[in-house]
Amino acid sequence: MRLNGLTRRMAIGLATGALATLAIPASAQVSFEGETIEWIIPFSEGGGSDKWARFYAPLLSEALPGQPAIQVKNMPGAGSTKGANFFASRAKPDGMTILGTSGSTQFPYLLGDPRVKFDYADWNVVLASATGGVAYLPKDLADQWAADPQSVIDNTNFIYGSQGATRLDLVPLLAWELLGMKVDPVFGIKGRGDGRLMFERGEANIDYQTSSAFLSKVTPLVEQGAAVPIMTWGALDEDGNIVRDPTFPDVPSFKEVYEQIKGEEPSGPAWDAWKAFFIAGFPAQKMVFLPKDTPAEVVAAYAAAFKAVTERPDFAEISAKQLGVYPQSTGEAADKRLKLGTVVDPTATDWIKNWLKERYGVELG
Repeated sequence: MRLNGLTRRMAIGLATGALATLAIPASAQVSFEGETIEWIIPFSEGGGSDKWARFYAPLLSEALPGQPAIQVKNMPGAGSTKGANFFASRAKPDGMTILGTSGSTQFPYLLGDPRVKFDYADWNVVLASATGGVAYLPKDLADQWAADPQSVIDNTNFIYGSQGATRLDLVPLLAWELLGMKVDPVFGIKGRGDGRLMFERGEANIDYQTSSAFLSKVTPLVEQGAAVPIMTWGALDEDGNIVRDPTFPDVPSFKEVYEQIKGEEPSGPAWDAWKAFFIAGFPAQKMVFLPKDTPAEVVAAYAAAFKAVTERPDFAEISAKQLGVYPQSTGEAADKRLKLGTVVDPTATDWIKNWLKERYGVELG
């Protein structure tokens, strides 16, 4: 069915008369009644992107015309490029398949990873979600960190489960290096949920999760005394300054931790590169796309549905528990955040590429 069925319903709407059509928003001519929409998440279950999609899925189902079922399909692999490439090459422009991306999808695109076979410019963004990230330690190490972080840095060999240095993990890996921490990443995990499981099994002694996964999966560990947050990556204020993450106001930002340990504000090319990729990875960290050539009416229907979701009277309350306190953007605001996430100063990109080559032996075009 898919395209033909949707086109048929649109045609029926148009046949009711030109005058009536002019009086109704274009999105009203679209109905997904009786359909199942596939939402591709290019990561494994249990991570931040998976939790984000599963939070939004029933709300989107309720808000779309015809109230279709929304099925989240996890498609991990190749640092999220597998699922994104599948969407780019196989998804039909009929509104029946959508893609949820993360900073771990944006970074390979920004860095010219040869596995990337997609172009963000080809897609239609209908939602952009900002988020944060929280780094945490086992309680024994965290207690030492609270007393003397420099001693922990000098005397601890950290193990970290990583999706890869060219993914969103670039942000914590570079942050920790700037602090002088000795972190040995175990590359190859398919999602941040797998990194959390390594931490829980004692196979890793440092981890970070995006806010949605931290709130749902790590908070119980904190309550049990098995994990203690030590820093967030922070958030951007209206002037572009890094401030404390509003979802975790009692946890210092990486910038604050750097200032505490180093006795000065961070500066220089490494800091500039970190900040550029932090901005690319978190203020527009997760986005929802429709394929190229999707009819304008379908794009409008999705944008209107996500806007309706984010304007629900109870949205702030229910989203704070699942996603944290961050902007959720549609329309022109989503377009602006897409630019934040997919356009980076070439100087920062070149610095990161050189760092990846020297630090991890990763060469990119």
